[in-house]
Amino acid sequence: MDLKTAPKQFCENIVVGTSPEFFVIGMLVGGTGTAYAVTPQHAKRLHQYLEHNIKEYEKQHGKIDAEWNPNVPSPVQMDADANSGGAENGDKSA
Repeated sequence: MDLKTAPKQFCENIVVGTSPEFFVIGMLVGGTGTAYAVTPQHAKRLHQYLEHNIKEYEKQHGKIDAEWNPNVPSPVQMDADANSGGAENGDKSA
């Protein structure tokens, strides 16, 4: 895929839910969004890839000022918890 010519859509928020088999990554735009399911191994590689690219970006452009709050529940996980009767797995919203 050529990222220079690929269509782009601004993502306002990202939510992540987990199960033993996969990670669900929801990318939200207004009242809609797209969810992607990936294996734990692919999620780990994505984390490593983003971490590397963020370090390179900050070397060139300066530190990115952003804070993640792990106590913000994701709508994806809240729906799953309501259907299963409780939260069994971690949830992270960014």
